[in-house]
Amino acid sequence: MKSLAVYCASSTQLEPAFHNAADAVGSGLAARGLSLVYGGGCIGLMGEVAIAAAKGGATVTGVITQKLVEHEQANNDCDELIVVDTMQERRTIMMERADGYLVLPGGIGTYEEFFEVLVGRQLGDHTKPIGIVNVNGYFDPLHDMLEHGIEHQFIRPALRGLVFIDSCPDAVLDHIIEHEGEELPASAILPMHSGNDG
Repeated sequence: MKSLAVYCASSTQLEPAFHNAADAVGSGLAARGLSLVYGGGCIGLMGEVAIAAAKGGATVTGVITQKLVEHEQANNDCDELIVVDTMQERRTIMMERADGYLVLPGGIGTYEEFFEVLVGRQLGDHTKPIGIVNVNGYFDPLHDMLEHGIEHQFIRPALRGLVFIDSCPDAVLDHIIEHEGEELPASAILPMHSGNDG
């Protein structure tokens, strides 16, 4: 594994625990010799991940839309800053440039990015690992929603194996690195297949 995409908030008015986790992810991926691919902003959790990663010696690639250059205050200190026209282009480039995906707390944009990589994983479009840093239980409702879908048979139980959720940034980073390229058969994960998979 060479690079990791990190999805997270551009929000600046957050509790210290969220900022601490972003710093830990940035420094942690740098310590593991990974490059960072992220949303290209210099504020909020995005900015903190990028600053910590760069400080640790990681190569930083930012991908941002022209519309968000001013809103998210584009990080001109990136080793490579890619400015695109649409959010679709932004997400596609980030997905292609990364060997794994890590999700920190964020808003609806972060959720959109997470679900896109998860659906791609479910469909077998990629086999890249996905991890969530569940700071202060922020993603507990997301976990409960996925479990609700499993309970009502809209989602296969095997989906649990596609996303690693933990409160510790280092645990999530290590899991992503250790589970690169693992595959599940379509029959186990796609909802149109039937079977008793627990």
